[in-house]
Amino acid sequence: MLEIKNLHVSVNNNKILKGLNLSVNKGEIHAIMGPNGSGKSTLASIIAGRKEYEVNQGSIIYSNKKLLELSADERAKQGIFLAFQYPIEIPGISTTNFIKTAVNKIRESKGKKPLDAVSFLKVMKEKMKIVKINQTLLSRSINEGFSGGEKKRNEIFQMAMLNPKLAILDETDSGLDIDALKIVAKGVNKLKSKNNATIIITHYQRLLNYIIPDYVHVLIDGKIVKSGDKNLAQELEKKGYDWIRA
Repeated sequence: MLEIKNLHVSVNNNKILKGLNLSVNKGEIHAIMGPNGSGKSTLASIIAGRKEYEVNQGSIIYSNKKLLELSADERAKQGIFLAFQYPIEIPGISTTNFIKTAVNKIRESKGKKPLDAVSFLKVMKEKMKIVKINQTLLSRSINEGFSGGEKKRNEIFQMAMLNPKLAILDETDSGLDIDALKIVAKGVNKLKSKNNATIIITHYQRLLNYIIPDYVHVLIDGKIVKSGDKNLAQELEKKGYDWIRA
């Protein structure tokens, strides 16, 4: 599904990714861990199509397409979803209207008819149950006045509605209490299928107690320096990152 080869990325002439390689197949969950400044969020942003980063070298192939040639909008239509570390507030636009527009744009790109109001509400109510989100929140402006946990639930709700092929969760566990963490993790697990894949970016092993990754990668100084299974995350929790650097 996703093949990244020798990826070099900079921003403002500051090199961040320095020859990163990563392969993700359908049905897999990959966790990427690493210290602050190692390039984790940069990787997420590059895959999603944020413009402020400069790709100096390397390639990204996604579903047999050259991803770097596609705009962020085109990538979203091709099934790429990014859950932000810090979801922004958008006053004046309700979550319900925002999601309905996004869902129908994706359907339109696939040659499908848009969902009418009744069909959309039926789907929305089904997906709301996954993350236990209240309908009153969805009627409010996007994330405006939401708590940290509500913002993260809203991100996973959007993910459920858009049904992406590749979901990237950039520190979704940041700032969550244990109850909210379990709800978000449950939502991610329910959405997993043999036809999609998930990349989880996190500092901490605790999220991986609830979302079991197929692979764990350690990103240090712009490169993946070690990969393993879920046991690697437990080892990092005990030892930190210095033992890998040594």
